[in-house]
Amino acid sequence: RCRIFIFGSRIMLNSPIDEIKNRLDIVEVIGGYIKLQKAGVNYRALCPFHSEKTPSLFVSPARQIWKCFGCLKGGNIFQFVMEIEGVEFGDALRILARKAGVELKRPSPELARWKTERTRLYEVCERACQFFEKQLQESKTGQSVKKYLLDRGLKQDSIKKWRVGYAPDTWQGLSDFLTSQGYKKEEVEKAGLEIKNEKGNLYDRFRGRIIFPVFDLNSQVVGFGGRIFQSQVSSPEGLAEAKYINTPQTLLYDKSRLLYGLDKAKVEIRKKDFCILVEGYMDAILCSQVGFENVVSVSGTALTTSQLQTLKRYSKNIYTAFDMDVAGDTATQRGIGLAQSQGFNIKVIVMPEDKDPADIILKDSKDWERLVRESKSILEFYFETAFSRLSKGGRSDAKRIEEKIEISKILLPVIKRIPNKIEQSHWLQTLAKRLEIKEEDLETELKKVKPEDSFSISPALLSDLRENLKETKPKRNKKDLLEERIIYLILKYPQYLNLIDKSYFPYFSQNCQEILKYLEQNPDLKSDSTQKQNLLKNKDLSPEFAESLNYLYLAAEVDYNPLQEEFDSEDLPRPEDEVKTCLQEIKNFEIKSELGRTSEQIKTAEANGDSKKVESLIQKFSDLSKKLFN
Repeated sequence: RCRIFIFGSRIMLNSPIDEIKNRLDIVEVIGGYIKLQKAGVNYRALCPFHSEKTPSLFVSPARQIWKCFGCLKGGNIFQFVMEIEGVEFGDALRILARKAGVELKRPSPELARWKTERTRLYEVCERACQFFEKQLQESKTGQSVKKYLLDRGLKQDSIKKWRVGYAPDTWQGLSDFLTSQGYKKEEVEKAGLEIKNEKGNLYDRFRGRIIFPVFDLNSQVVGFGGRIFQSQVSSPEGLAEAKYINTPQTLLYDKSRLLYGLDKAKVEIRKKDFCILVEGYMDAILCSQVGFENVVSVSGTALTTSQLQTLKRYSKNIYTAFDMDVAGDTATQRGIGLAQSQGFNIKVIVMPEDKDPADIILKDSKDWERLVRESKSILEFYFETAFSRLSKGGRSDAKRIEEKIEISKILLPVIKRIPNKIEQSHWLQTLAKRLEIKEEDLETELKKVKPEDSFSISPALLSDLRENLKETKPKRNKKDLLEERIIYLILKYPQYLNLIDKSYFPYFSQNCQEILKYLEQNPDLKSDSTQKQNLLKNKDLSPEFAESLNYLYLAAEVDYNPLQEEFDSEDLPRPEDEVKTCLQEIKNFEIKSELGRTSEQIKTAEANGDSKKVESLIQKFSDLSKKLFN
């Protein structure tokens, strides 16, 4: 616990944790990651931590807590950031301190304990970004780079906003700067900024390149992308390096999870309810510059399940500006297939041949606006592309059997992965009409399409998709769910607490007994009195017990019923009868469990030849059976 000092009207909190909690509202923090909907006094959303169709994550502004009643994860703002960012407490503290404008002073021994390896790497990446920015603005070559960027259509404001920089064509320019700032060579290497050659010597990864910093969702630099500027860059072995290189996998940088520009685009994506996907850094910057701020770049890689799960927090509508070939087996097509299978609504911005968004915007931004406006649904695009092969012969429909088979091979896998059966049926009918064949014949062929074919992805990636979509609900037995339901009902209808007499207590778990006793001893907790929150903050209560009660109150407020899905109890009786039914079911559950244990004990006694014990156990079994029957 921390002390609070009051100076005049200003409250001074001597713990950064308390100060952050005091400044930040949980609804705003969580709403920055996922789309929240008002639900009475609380908010609800689809849980980002497991796959679901019905929102089961609730946020309580009054209690400043969140809870998913599907996967059972929950906590305060720190636990949410730790879960969604995949970081430790120290990193979550730093992220939220930045949002709250709270300065974390280094000298504090308490803060020193929170400093992690990740924190040091964040500092290394930030310093490197500052170095690259300064090289662009002040070096002689940097001025040439800046002119090139301005000629490509970038404005000075965009260069500053996206923190574009330049890496000088020297072997150790960056590493010398970072070590002079007190960072170890090992830390620079772990941040992905140095490479070790065959002789074991380290040299800068990025040399003679335009640098595009890559940010996480909190606009912290985690990696870099570098494009060669003018002269060819070679490795120490004399081999020519690629036009574009990126930071390798590090503790901070995971290319399969990051989307370039999402930190700047997430608010606009949610606001406009669609995301434009482009391939390059310049594409993203220029799109944003001309008003399409809901744009992110996949940076030349195929879409991954992790990236799609992140995007789904903001919108399920995607506009792609990729070079797509429906008849091929490209990485782009495989990524789009994943998005389609996960229920995304996909539109295609049809690009002129050999042009990318940056080229179009540089020539005339109005052309880009028109292309976005005229985007086609993914199925319309696939159909047009598949049938366009026939247009060279002056026809729009397949006549020869070979053409019908070829087009069906292209389009049936695409139709197969449509999750909505009504939409799938529509496109199957459309294809049957265009091919002039029976729909039943197409349905037969559709059944032959394997999941691997419909996704056009490797078995390993398909397995990864299935794993990500798998329900992650923890296993709870019927008794746990019955106890939860009783407590929710008592919290909502406190007058029914008197239905639970002492005879039932032996059948409850220890945790349930403690909660019911506490409710009995504190009548104010059973109402909406102003004393409730004070009682929940009682210093004699353990943090775990108070947290458990808060979750239970939230569940009662949102009318969560753990039995609804598990036991298909759609027509539940009135609350009083339901409490009685749950109590009896718990009693029955315990009697059945005891019957099972007694049965096993009888088998053991018989095996040991202990006839006296067998007789005693059989009598016990008989008594339990009568009790259950009654």
